[in-house]
Amino acid sequence: MPRVLIGLGDPMTLEARNLIQQLDRYLTELYPRESNHLLPIEMLCQPNVTFLIASVDDAIAGCGAFLNQGTYAEIKRLFVSPEYRGLKLGRSILNELEARSRSQDLKLARLETGISQPEAIQLFERSGYRRCLPFGEYLSDPLSIFMEKPLG
Repeated sequence: MPRVLIGLGDPMTLEARNLIQQLDRYLTELYPRESNHLLPIEMLCQPNVTFLIASVDDAIAGCGAFLNQGTYAEIKRLFVSPEYRGLKLGRSILNELEARSRSQDLKLARLETGISQPEAIQLFERSGYRRCLPFGEYLSDPLSIFMEKPLG
């Protein structure tokens, strides 16, 4: 059985940067630039951001983050490397992001994902997220799906 650990990570490490760049390449293949809402790596170092790394047997396998937006957590950068899919890492990272959001007294989690990511949409729906209107600075986009989940 593989040993899985999820904890705070530094997005500036080489391993984390490589993982985020892998995610960026994947998303830029799926969507045009104006429909990609990629948070730059440098923004993941801000004080209102919690960045998590998932490792499997000491190898970095996935990541996820949330921005404390004051009244809600915005889930960003949730990604699992293809070779580690099937271990339910995405769900585990999402659960940990939600738990850490609750510990910051946030009562709602929100996210934006794309229509060409059925696995991600399914993960979010199975985790209790429901579709909602665009939030924050997002505009309506036919390639985007906006979702939220009460954390209470």
